[in-house]
Amino acid sequence: MSTTISANGQHILIFPFPAQGHTLPLLDFTHQLALHNFTITILVTPKNLPILNPLLSTHPSIQTITFPFPPHPSIPFGVENVKDIGNHGNGPIISALSNLHQPIIHWFKSHPTPPVALLSDFFLGWTHDLAQEIGIPRIVFYSSGAFATAVMQHLWNNIDSISSSLGVVHFSDLPRSPSFTWDHIPTVFKRNRESGNLDSLVVRKGLVANSKSWGAVFNSFHVLESEYLDWWRKEMGHGRVFAVGPLNLIGVPEKVGRGKESSKVAEDGRILKWLDGCPDGSVLYVCFGSQKLLKKAQMEALAIGLEESGVRFIWVTRPLTAQQVEEGYGSVPDGFEDRVSGRGLLVKGWAPQVAILNHRAVGGFLSHCGMNSTLEAIVSGVMILGWPMEADQFVNERLLVDYIGAAVRVCEGIDTVPDSTELARTINESMRKDTAVMERARELRNKALEAVKIGGSSIKDMDRLVTELAQLK
Repeated sequence: MSTTISANGQHILIFPFPAQGHTLPLLDFTHQLALHNFTITILVTPKNLPILNPLLSTHPSIQTITFPFPPHPSIPFGVENVKDIGNHGNGPIISALSNLHQPIIHWFKSHPTPPVALLSDFFLGWTHDLAQEIGIPRIVFYSSGAFATAVMQHLWNNIDSISSSLGVVHFSDLPRSPSFTWDHIPTVFKRNRESGNLDSLVVRKGLVANSKSWGAVFNSFHVLESEYLDWWRKEMGHGRVFAVGPLNLIGVPEKVGRGKESSKVAEDGRILKWLDGCPDGSVLYVCFGSQKLLKKAQMEALAIGLEESGVRFIWVTRPLTAQQVEEGYGSVPDGFEDRVSGRGLLVKGWAPQVAILNHRAVGGFLSHCGMNSTLEAIVSGVMILGWPMEADQFVNERLLVDYIGAAVRVCEGIDTVPDSTELARTINESMRKDTAVMERARELRNKALEAVKIGGSSIKDMDRLVTELAQLK
């Protein structure tokens, strides 16, 4: 994606939010900034420093600044990343990190060549005030798509008139005037809308402040979300809105293994060898991300649906702790693995998702529709079978299923137990070769590839951003 445009060493401070779905896309974007000759400093806390290793080995010139993770009463000692506490920890972690405000200012004032801009994750909206105090522009980085974040911005803009009593929330000011039931509204809004505690106030103020940023960068591309990118330009009141994705196409080299345990190398070989023996497009990949666990009834229904579908599949599951079992989360039913032997492959723990999705044998992806998984499926040309559960997932599913036609809806809801017979039928029908949805998924892949080629929309937006940043004083 790199072009001849150079930033001439302009210094940018990068501040990721410590959750895998947020951090990895921002590091992919930082890789692009480094290729354009920016001087870069990345701000992290100690336990998140190893996540940077692939990027730092590619770009040794990138500097890091490490601050101790500020203590917080709701965060166990030693926890510095959402993966170690769960999604309910987003608010406390956002609030805790806001206590770095003064240490960052002190670092900035003592630096011989301080940054000319701050680029931070959209969960770190409190950094808008920080950047204003320092006197530099703040660029917000959205790991979620333009549609999902437009929905979120509408909610915060109209917070006084939106409540669960409405049942259905109408977004009349957004393109296509979508509506979502209260259950499908992004979790971060419902969790922080009414609470008056300090954590919620920091979250709310920060998410509202994002629209006031000097610029916004989206891990998306114009063909996917052009009308919502246009909405953001109107909302922000300027044209500094840049869609530079899919970043997983142009990210840190050899990034397939990021987050992988060394013990999994042999497992990767087993998985890919199994796929080598399957016909093209015949395998359904089943995975719900790094955070989500299914309850016992959901696991049983999914197992029956996969078994009765007759379709080949790879199913990624996570080992449970004793406490998770006690809380009602489920494992693969006894005897299931033997019954599907040869047709189904179970993977326990981490799986090489990018390599799996790009294998010729994989034709579908039963997914929670998180933005990173969605973009990985798009780049692979693989059809999504959507089961959204929380956060921005319902919005992503709406975009893919109803607006683009590159996905199939199979279930909705964090507590919903699908009908096994209906699930089996949907899987079987969807995985038949050369359906219209499969064809649309392949077309969308081609559009994504075009976006990151020379002359493509994402290349042009990246060049516009580099030009703008290069002119900062």
